[in-house]
Amino acid sequence: MSIFVRSIALFRGYQLGRQFGVIERCIQSLPQPALIKLETLLKAEIARAEQCEFPHLYGTPPGQRYLPWGLGTQTGFERVQSDNLEVRLRGIALWLAVVFHETRDSPHSNMLPQQRNVLRVLRELKPAGVRASKAEQWMATA
Repeated sequence: MSIFVRSIALFRGYQLGRQFGVIERCIQSLPQPALIKLETLLKAEIARAEQCEFPHLYGTPPGQRYLPWGLGTQTGFERVQSDNLEVRLRGIALWLAVVFHETRDSPHSNMLPQQRNVLRVLRELKPAGVRASKAEQWMATA
């Protein structure tokens, strides 16, 4: 049974890593205002997922809770490929929030790189919002 679980975790880690490459390229191509909006959306998605009974299954319909992993990453990844910027931003936020919760405290070592990637993106997005708020403060005082 442990070999089966390890093989599922290995496949899932590979799948998340492949999808993260697409997500990361999409994030890098976003303009500064979209990055600020993405940071806000991501915070909201993570907070909503935390309120669920099983945060790693956020975005999964209630009848499909017994899958090896939830459908939130699949839904988010499909949205990332949209031509609409708003849909793409919401897809990125959903994907990152679900992967954040799915890889957090994972006993499988192959999930650690995905957790690090998500944390790195969270760290990189934070200065975008800080820069914007400082600029807004400066504009308000001027």
